[in-house]
Order: sequence, then structure tokens, then C-alpha cells
Amino acid sequence: MDILTNDARALAGSTAEMDRLGHEIAKLSAHLDAAVARLLDLIREFDAREGWNNGFRSRAHWLSWRVGLDMGAAREKVRVARALGTLPRLAQALARGELSYAKVRALTRVATPETEERLLAVARAGTAEHVERIVRGWRRVDRYAEARESAARHRSRTLRVYRDDDGMVVVRGRLEPEVGELLAQALNAAREVLYQRTHRTFNDARCGDVSTEPPALEQQQADALALLAETALHHGIDPRGAGQPLPGGGPRRRAGARRCRGARPVGARERRTRSRGNVSAPGLRRQPRGDAARP
Repeated sequence: MDILTNDARALAGSTAEMDRLGHEIAKLSAHLDAAVARLLDLIREFDAREGWNNGFRSRAHWLSWRVGLDMGAAREKVRVARALGTLPRLAQALARGELSYAKVRALTRVATPETEERLLAVARAGTAEHVERIVRGWRRVDRYAEARESAARHRSRTLRVYRDDDGMVVVRGRLEPEVGELLAQALNAAREVLYQRTHRTFNDARCGDVSTEPPALEQQQADALALLAETALHHGIDPRGAGQPLPGGGPRRRAGARRCRGARPVGARERRTRSRGNVSAPGLRRQPRGDAARP
């Protein structure tokens, strides 16, 4: 009987000791996660101030050099730090030790301010492996949704060009985001070119005491669009065919000018060199006596 009692006491003591060790491990892990949250806050602030921009290629390169992380881990730290800047609930849960860094790292791949609360509840109820599996499924659904949205945008593209009652041409359309951004950049570049001409003309008019006002922004946009169309036609884009060259090769060449295969402009220095019979002139070879002869 005494032997059983001693065994029970030893087992109870061993169980209590294991519980204490497990509690210490969980407590220390929570402290480590809180320290990681503070580290991510510092990385985000350091990144915002561009403290890394003193000879390093990127934030991750600086972090790898300064802290000793490998490049993959450094990039992940920077990515998670940036993401938590817009996800305050996840950031607070990590700082309090409620979520591990592994869970937060996975959630920041798909979380948005709108979905943050739901994903936080999932992370609290599941393991890190469970969270990773949910994130993979979420990303797959997001890709499908993004593809459908992109296809819908592409189908809704349109551009109408028609004449109004007063003879003016009206342009209305809907472009995809990438195409719209490209058009906006092209218009801005064309407006910069036209601004130089308009600015000089406006200054000349002011010197001549002529009442002239600079064009408004909408008028500048219209002039820029006209310049883009003129430039496209000038460079040989045929409006009658999809990107086919214009008959004649675009801009009209000077009368009598011949265009040979492989021909290139000859500069004054090369003309002088050829006239002196130098070996660098094409079609000549050096004879043993040093005279240049044509083959």
C-alpha cells in the first residue's frame, strides 16, 4: 500500500513539474511573440524613414546585414511589418502574445481591413497548420475572384468617337486600369511637350501686349490627344489595319533619296577617311606596300 502511495505521489509530482515546464514554455513563447511585434513596429518605422537607403539595395539587404537573417526571412519580416501597418487587430494580438508570429505571417498574405476580424477568430481557434491551410484556400478563391473581375472589366471596355451637333468630335470611353494609366502617362508627356511651345507663345504674346490667356487643363488634354494621334500616324501606324505600316513607310522621304539594304548615314569624318584611302573604309583592303586597293 505504501508503495502505491509513493508511486502516486511521484507521478503527481512529475505531472506538476511537466505542467510547470509547459507553462514556462508557453509564457516565454508569448514574450517572444510580443518582442517580434515590437521588432516589426521598428522595422516598419525604419522602412518609412528609409534608414536603409545608405548604400544598401533594399530593406531586406540591410536587415540581413545588420541582424544576420537570411534574405528570405528578411523579406518576410519586411512584408509582415508593412502589412501590420494596416491590420491593427492582428498587430495587437501579436503584441499581446495571443497569436504566434507563424499565424500572423500566414494571415497577412490574405488579410484586409474588411476580413481581418474573421481571420483573427479563425487563427485563435486553430493551429498554425490549420491557419496555413485556410490561407491557401482563401488565396485560391481570391485568384478565381480576381480573374472573374478582370474578365468582367475587360468585357466592359469601350470607346466611342462621334460628332456633336456643332461639328465637334466627342470622345467617351471606359478603359482597363493598365490601359488608362498608360494613356494618362502619354497625355502628360504630350502636355509637357506642348507646354514648352505654349509657354513660349504666351510669353511672346505678353511682350507684344496681346491679350492671350494660357489654355485650361481640359484644353491641354485635348491638344495632347491630338499630338498623340499625329505622332502615331507620323511613325507609320496605319489606321486602316491593326498596327500595319503605312504605304510608303510612314513619313515621306525627300525626293530622289535612295534607301539601300544595310545602308547607314555617313558622317563627315568617315567621308574624309574614305577619301584618303584609309583601311577602315568599307570595301578596301591593304596591299603589302601599304596602298589601299579595291577588291
